[in-house]
Amino acid sequence: MKYVVLLNPLAGCGDRGSVRRKLAELLPADELTFEDATEIADLQGYLDGLGESTRIILAGGDGTLNRFVNTVDCDNLKRPVYLYAAGCGNDFYNDLCENIADYYPDAEVDGKSLSRTSTLFNINHLIKNLPSVTVNGIDYKFVNGVGYGIDGYCCEVGDKLKAAGKNVDYTSIAIKGLLFHFKPRNAVVTVDGVTAEYKGVWIAPTMNGRFYGGGMIPTPAQNRSGDKLSLCLMYGKGRLSTLMAFPSIFKGEHVKKENMVKILEGREITVKFDEPCAIQIDGETLLDVKEYTARR
Repeated sequence: MKYVVLLNPLAGCGDRGSVRRKLAELLPADELTFEDATEIADLQGYLDGLGESTRIILAGGDGTLNRFVNTVDCDNLKRPVYLYAAGCGNDFYNDLCENIADYYPDAEVDGKSLSRTSTLFNINHLIKNLPSVTVNGIDYKFVNGVGYGIDGYCCEVGDKLKAAGKNVDYTSIAIKGLLFHFKPRNAVVTVDGVTAEYKGVWIAPTMNGRFYGGGMIPTPAQNRSGDKLSLCLMYGKGRLSTLMAFPSIFKGEHVKKENMVKILEGREITVKFDEPCAIQIDGETLLDVKEYTARR
């Protein structure tokens, strides 16, 4: 079998050598061609020019997936596309592993049984008909979620640290933001035509999957195979109370705190903040955003 492996040198600390070795060990009888995806100007044209029997492996994380779905016609893929998780957060991959029965009802792909230890997933059916988000008049597809609030702030600060050549600890950034630096916003939220106002909003992500931010589970009941999106609002409490509650989001247990967390479901979700804030789309940051609209 022939595979083209699209590598992202920016994912997983850029350790392309390790990815090459592991894939060669995983597929010893197959022909592997490795390409730097960031150097392919026309990714759609490149894929169209490959032989019909050639399969694709995306070797990267959520950012690699985001670039792929926003540059390739994933609704009309002509060949199998597989994911090999080689990013830092790997939220898409973790969602698949933790919820195999939801996304792979037969628990088998290409004759191979899937389990929590599976390393290659065929993702064709999961990157078709993706939701989109409109920010400043531009539409973007997303696979995991759109983070707005302190999650977008963390990506903004993290990007600055990376640019300065410094190590990034998102947990530390979040804690400092909750205690000192991030100012919660007031929000007007509209879900399928129903509008409500919320004061002191710390996070307002709209999710297609369950995971984002390197392991947070803001919407534990969300199923990316369904027909709705889920919005998680954490709001109305002060810095210390929010900081004490925040760790529970890593297990999805924050939803029990009904006095400060609300989950809304719908096909069209608009969030408007009273002051601009950074937003992240599958980990890709946009600055100074006052509102977004996500659609399924």
